Amino acid sequence: MPLFGSTKETRVDYSRLPRHIAIIMDGNGRWAKSRGLPRTAGHAVGAETFRTIATYCREIGIEYLTVYAFSTENWKRPMEEVSAIMGLLKKYLLEAIADMEKEKVRFVFFGDLSPLPAELRELAEETQRRSAGYEGCQVNICLNYGGRDEILRAAKALAAECVEGKRSPDTMTEEDISNHLWSAGVPDPDLVIRPSGEVRLSNFLLWQSAYAEFYVTDVSWPDFSKEDLRKALAAYQGRSRRFGGV
Repeated sequence: MPLFGSTKETRVDYSRLPRHIAIIMDGNGRWAKSRGLPRTAGHAVGAETFRTIATYCREIGIEYLTVYAFSTENWKRPMEEVSAIMGLLKKYLLEAIADMEKEKVRFVFFGDLSPLPAELRELAEETQRRSAGYEGCQVNICLNYGGRDEILRAAKALAAECVEGKRSPDTMTEEDISNHLWSAGVPDPDLVIRPSGEVRLSNFLLWQSAYAEFYVTDVSWPDFSKEDLRKALAAYQGRSRRFGGV
């Protein structure tokens, strides 16, 4: 891997990449609407964008990629759209299983999978189980995920341990909470990217993103390219991360 991209690309120092990138894959519906297409068409193109970006992250050496695929609030969307998203996830997982030996990507799911259609839930569990031994890039797929729900679940689990006498509230630490999140064992994201121009977290990795750098672009997710990712990486590398210090 060259130190910098070619003269036609945004310059990125590939020796100083963030370990963990998180992406809010936003703008699929608006992208489709602006072209006179059904929202489901935007999700289909967005799914291919995810494949492209995930592959590129693996190629350049990103250790962790976390994507917001379906939130706890997305059930409020029209049933046709929800069904289309579930169908695309199923298609992707089937292809991921088929390519697993070649790609060596480790898949982990953040979120409560129990409300999902049985076939999709089983595919997700199989994908996670079969890829567990791979040591390459880890792709975390947030599916039926909400940041507040995640923190609430952790708080309930810790409260139960206190009631059972397994721990004391007085000795509880931030690490204890982190260890009870869906993301336990995964380093916090260094960079959170949001396409489509919206400037909010939308209930995504609320605990984990406390000191993440935030990058927003007006480019909708279906149009998000490897060059757009390089721009985000270059912006990240131009910042000074102080974590509350001077």
